[in-house]
Amino acid sequence: MIKKLFLITLFIVTCSFAQKIDFQMASKNPERIFPGNPTQVLSFNDSIKDPMQTVVNIAAKRRVVSNAGNIPFQMFNDPFLRRFFGDQFSEQFRQNRIQRSLGSGVIISKDGYIVTNNHVVENADEIIVTIADNPKEYNATVIGKDSDSDLAVIKIEGNNFDAIKFGYSENLKVGDLIFAIGNPFGIGTTVTQGIISALNKDHVGINRYENFIQTDASINPGNSGGALVDSRGALIGINSAIISKSGGNNGIGFAIPVSMVKDVVKKLIEDGKVTRGYLGVVIGDLDQKIAKLYNHTKGALVLDVANDTPASKGGLKRGDLIYSINNLPIEDRKDLQNVIASFKPGDTISVNLERNKRNIKIHITLGNRAGLVTSDSNNGKFLGGLLLSELNSKMIQRFRLSSNTKGVLVVGVEPNSDAEKVGFEPGDVIVQIEDIEIKSFPDMQQAIRKYNNKLKRVYIDRYGQTIPLVIK
Repeated sequence: MIKKLFLITLFIVTCSFAQKIDFQMASKNPERIFPGNPTQVLSFNDSIKDPMQTVVNIAAKRRVVSNAGNIPFQMFNDPFLRRFFGDQFSEQFRQNRIQRSLGSGVIISKDGYIVTNNHVVENADEIIVTIADNPKEYNATVIGKDSDSDLAVIKIEGNNFDAIKFGYSENLKVGDLIFAIGNPFGIGTTVTQGIISALNKDHVGINRYENFIQTDASINPGNSGGALVDSRGALIGINSAIISKSGGNNGIGFAIPVSMVKDVVKKLIEDGKVTRGYLGVVIGDLDQKIAKLYNHTKGALVLDVANDTPASKGGLKRGDLIYSINNLPIEDRKDLQNVIASFKPGDTISVNLERNKRNIKIHITLGNRAGLVTSDSNNGKFLGGLLLSELNSKMIQRFRLSSNTKGVLVVGVEPNSDAEKVGFEPGDVIVQIEDIEIKSFPDMQQAIRKYNNKLKRVYIDRYGQTIPLVIK
């Protein structure tokens, strides 16, 4: 009896500690809507056949001159030297090499405007366009290019081209079915299918202004500049880049969203260039420790304010957390950068910020960032082709610099750029430009603004030796 009572008690105690879980079950018998009979085929041809006729192949040619005899280029066409040395003079000392690049583009108007990637047509001497799989060739002219967004507009002559229909970036959802249309490897118009894998992707390190659509649709060499369309055939992005160690498709592709495309294209067609609003701040993101000091959990943190800039004149201060612009929410540093860039110089914006736990609204009239140094370290090429970074312990160790080195570090020099030609090298530290001492990016901004488009002396510290270089 005692043993039986013990077992009953043990059963009751065990049951009292048992956990119960309710699984959220999907519908047991979902309706399947695949082709209902043997005479039907599931196909999106009706959706993509029209946009396929708007995607073009772009062949960009660039003539590269190499000087085999180390002869000044201006002598190649000298009439006296041609008579003296004969007609083979230029062939003896000069070698012409044609560089070709293949890419794609999208016709956006009946009169022949085409949007593509800047890197497809950059430095091209000749641009040949063919539409879809039609062999007819068109000579294209460059209307405008914007390296910061990696977009460009070219134009072919005509007035009755098929133009693509534009979609809406704000309506996109992760999981939407999409198609990438382009000319991979120069084999002709090709369509690949996938889904939207992610939205608003930044920190990719491809462009200065990043707000990418990520997709798993195959984007291969030659697809750059092609169309990313939704399942009804409307343009939602311009294919731009992939992440791949081999150069082939790994299912991680990026497209520039149609909202940015429309903004940049409009400016390029109207003005031939893109002018963006300039604030004049160094900005960063909130980390977990700093976020504890603010009421807002999202925003762009002001780390520094350059002198004599729209930000300083408008009253921004170090430590301010900007959480909206013109009532548009700002979630992080890249968000603020992209929103400011969407405005033009001279526009007045309303800035909502948190300062010392208080919400403040100020109004700032934006300046022009053309010719100014980017405020973000490790981002953007300037001064004729330099990639710069603020000095920190990691960079000092990487380039084996003295711990007391002050200035802005050159971490890269673009090949064949003006900066390379005048003698800049990775590891150089810019310490002064003309009469302005350089200690940080705001100093660089002040100097570039003051001496924009002028010959200027740039003093560098090259492992303890000060060297002056002159560049425009």
